[in-house]
Amino acid sequence: MDTSPYVDFLKGMVKPLLATSVVFMAVALSFVQKLGLGTEMVYAIIRAFLQLSVVGFVLQFIFSQKNAGWIVLAYLFMVSVAGYTAGQRANHVPRGKFIAGASILAGTSITMLVLVLLRVFPFTPRYIIPVAGMMVGNSMTVTGVTMKRLRDDVKTQMSLVETALALGATPRQATFEQVKRSLILALSPVIDNAKTVGLISLPGAMTGLIMGGASPIEAIQLQIVVMNMLIGASTVSSIASTYLCWPAFFTKAYQLEAKVFKQ
Repeated sequence: MDTSPYVDFLKGMVKPLLATSVVFMAVALSFVQKLGLGTEMVYAIIRAFLQLSVVGFVLQFIFSQKNAGWIVLAYLFMVSVAGYTAGQRANHVPRGKFIAGASILAGTSITMLVLVLLRVFPFTPRYIIPVAGMMVGNSMTVTGVTMKRLRDDVKTQMSLVETALALGATPRQATFEQVKRSLILALSPVIDNAKTVGLISLPGAMTGLIMGGASPIEAIQLQIVVMNMLIGASTVSSIASTYLCWPAFFTKAYQLEAKVFKQ
């Protein structure tokens, strides 16, 4: 009997294909309500199918390797894609993609290093890649929101910032309130999610373990670790992005860079 990964993959895709019936239900409802989202829904699910299929085979390959270089390569690829995506959200920030990527790299690598040194996770592909993926995805969202909100707030309150600069304030002092608001806005969903985890819905990592046969206690223990690392990585990434934004927002003479706030 052929038990190759490809045959197993095809057999395992029966249930996911059956589950697309609910997508067609959503497409039908979109058509009835004249939302115009049917085509986009079909495109999204096809793209997700292809992307996850490719990623599944790539991870299968990486997990079978003993070279730590594959872990680093996969991690840097995730950070690059996340930085590009977050930078697009903050498209009016100069070098936004680079700033987002560097911030995500800083937040997730520092958090991951702490977890590995404390032996929370072993440095193996099976642990590091999924954990890094969760942190990078969360940091991507937080960083994009932080950069966009900071730039928009400074633009809205340019007169206040310029007055503070004229009175001798540093860029950090002049934009303290704007930075504070952008960080609170970006980090609030992460904190709120930690407050309500398990009460409103069971998180993905916990649900996956329970469905995979693990005990609820084991699933809870892992989910606590996940929530902790998400808060840590998101906070470091979002704060790092504000520091990296300042050189683009101000001239060397500590004046607002007008061209950044024109649009």
